[in-house]
Amino acid sequence: MTAPQDKSSRYHQGMATRRSVLGGSYVDQAELAKTPFDEPFQDLITEAAWGHVWSRPNWTKRERSIVTIALLAALGHDEEVAMHVRATANTGATKEDLMEAMLHVAIYAGVPAANHAIKIAKDALKDREETQAEETQ
Repeated sequence: MTAPQDKSSRYHQGMATRRSVLGGSYVDQAELAKTPFDEPFQDLITEAAWGHVWSRPNWTKRERSIVTIALLAALGHDEEVAMHVRATANTGATKEDLMEAMLHVAIYAGVPAANHAIKIAKDALKDREETQAEETQ
């Protein structure tokens, strides 16, 4: 596998953004699970999604979070919806933001997609709140 110091500046920018959005422990686990087989894909998403798109200055992380969750919900990418809902703790997107996004999904992508994504979001928010409660005890 390629050593971190041999990665591009876009990769390093992406990794910093990825950590700020998803959290260090999540990214650390993903990095530990990385193999030579999926390293090229992981590098691609770190550079392109996180280093280029998520690192752009024009939108806040909150705005990117809302749009990302709506798109993932509309496309039925359930695991990604849950991951990005959990990440709202770091992006500043609120429960109200998520509901507004789901209303848009319902109208523009269909009620079943929104209904299912709302269930996923509720479960992810509940899990996040329980984890935060455990960490404060």
